Amino acid sequence: MQEMSVVSLILNASLVVQLVMAGLVLTSVLSWALIFNKVSVLRGARREAESFEQKFWSGADLTRLYEDAARHSERGSMETIFHAGFAEFLKLRGRPGAELSDIMDGSRRAMRAAAQRELDELESHNAFLATVGSVSPYVGLFGTVWGIMHAFIGLGNAGQATLATVAPGIAEALIATAIGLFAAIPAVIAYNRFATDVDRLATRYDTYMEEFSNILQRLATR
Repeated sequence: MQEMSVVSLILNASLVVQLVMAGLVLTSVLSWALIFNKVSVLRGARREAESFEQKFWSGADLTRLYEDAARHSERGSMETIFHAGFAEFLKLRGRPGAELSDIMDGSRRAMRAAAQRELDELESHNAFLATVGSVSPYVGLFGTVWGIMHAFIGLGNAGQATLATVAPGIAEALIATAIGLFAAIPAVIAYNRFATDVDRLATRYDTYMEEFSNILQRLATR
């Protein structure tokens, strides 16, 4: 019974299978570290968006909001979008003979560029999770195939096949597939969740930029 424990099967597996298992375990640890960090980052982005929108729509003076944002060394995503758009608006409106269309186009471009940079930051490392989710099962399957092949080669050399001789080799090979799935499933779930969260934030930023653009247009025509 001791010989068939999971630990003993892993320790007695062939070198290739052990390397596959070790790589998958390391990948799983990295994935979980990234997942926990990403959950914190996205939760912070949502809280910042809610806080800034509440401040923005409370009737606060835009110039004061801009000055407060300029003093912040670390701005949230929505505050960064506001700062970029209002800074460009003030710069273009101060130019002699500036057309309203040029002012608004410049402000929108500045906000879109800022929003895209923020979204790129929020999406960072999502590709790693997608890769882990798609590749890990195949890496585990490779370890399984190699382990089964190694087991059958050993049986061929032994000349006699019994359940007691077949079971350990097959079991240690299947552990590689199990570890591959253990690494892949959380990565796939997390990737889908994070992609949805980023899409929601992107929609929120787009809505805010449109509303803010309307406010800037009214300011420009005064």
